[in-house]
Amino acid sequence: MATPEQLREIPAVDQVLAALGHLEGRFPRRLIVEEVRRVLEKTRQEIRAGRNSTSVSIEKRVERNLAKLEAPSLRKVINATGVVLHTNLGRAPLASFEPLLGYSNLEYDLAEGRRGQRDVHASDLIERLTGAPGIAVNNNAAAIYLALNELAAGFEVVVSRGELIEIGDGFRIPEIMQSSGASLREVGTTNRTKIDDYREAINERTRLLLRVHPSNFRMEGFTSKPELRELVALATERGIPLYEDLGSGCVTDLRAFGIEEPLVGDSLRAGVNLVSFSGDKLLGGPQAGILAGDQGLVGRLRRNPMFRALRLDKLIYQALETTLRNLVLERWDQIPALRLIARTSEELKARAERLLGRLDGLRASLLEGSSVIGGGSTPGQPLKSWLIAVDCDVIEAERQCRLSDPPVVARIEDRRLLIDLRTVFVEDEDDLARVIRAACV
Repeated sequence: MATPEQLREIPAVDQVLAALGHLEGRFPRRLIVEEVRRVLEKTRQEIRAGRNSTSVSIEKRVERNLAKLEAPSLRKVINATGVVLHTNLGRAPLASFEPLLGYSNLEYDLAEGRRGQRDVHASDLIERLTGAPGIAVNNNAAAIYLALNELAAGFEVVVSRGELIEIGDGFRIPEIMQSSGASLREVGTTNRTKIDDYREAINERTRLLLRVHPSNFRMEGFTSKPELRELVALATERGIPLYEDLGSGCVTDLRAFGIEEPLVGDSLRAGVNLVSFSGDKLLGGPQAGILAGDQGLVGRLRRNPMFRALRLDKLIYQALETTLRNLVLERWDQIPALRLIARTSEELKARAERLLGRLDGLRASLLEGSSVIGGGSTPGQPLKSWLIAVDCDVIEAERQCRLSDPPVVARIEDRRLLIDLRTVFVEDEDDLARVIRAACV
């Protein structure tokens, strides 16, 4: 319980400011005063709650809080987890590009000397890559929302129960669909859906057939679903568009690396009328949702008022354009995510052996293991890798790695700290070795 004496011992604002005179010039006085008041009020709350607030002086707390404001919150991190598309670490690592400073022709047609459209910076590349007209919005959930809002609001969308998935952080496909104004007509069962289920569900209110690729899980056992060609034939027969959400956005054949994932181009060539997919998964770009398909449908989506609300920022367009251009020109090595996936087990073993030699004095060893693509993509399809396992106080070591400069994020398994170099860039190996040595002594 707080005592009147404890509360009376809290210094006045002027007293604290006098002790922080050395900060003036470094920070605006207004900001210093505001932070002093914030810390004093928090101190009162802690005392009233019976928590000890005297371990760090008020002056030090104010100075520490102000110093945090100077440092960027978004920082580079060394990803040593082996998860290529790590959702918490920004998913696909971005390809190198020089952000345009100052002004740009974001919405200005230089050839015509008049207002232009910002989506031209990606649309031509999307069409060259997929073989169909396309637009981009700020993520794939937004793409799903836009498609259903424009094509089926107030009407029905036929979808299999087995494809009503959760895409992460509590966001569920059915909830996004319902918020678009469309009504879901669920068919089949969780594990088995037949083409006749779709056929029997179609009525005068049906505006769309929807197929969702379950890229973040795999269902095995007594399961079945219609082939894509069957859905295309049914959609054509009934004159209803077929829309496929491909999620991970694979545009490059990854079978050489043991990865089986449907290709965007294959779906469009098979007769799917509209597809959507993420920009920051297997495409290897920034966060975006890309929609491609029949020109008439894409034109309708672009004219929908929500397209403006969901549009991309100029920096995202620049990053997306860079990624799409590298893909169109087949410069695979310029797409970091694809480069990481393509790393061979032999290459990773050689790198791990070299790094192990730099961890002298630590109880570290080499072991065969696996990486994953992650990001809600390719479940059950690991990539062979070699790991460095460090025996130490793993809880404290993992914490020290996270708090280092630069931060290093690693895995803990079997009471050992595991380092997977698949997701570590070669130029970061010096920093990685230094951080591990310091954290695991």
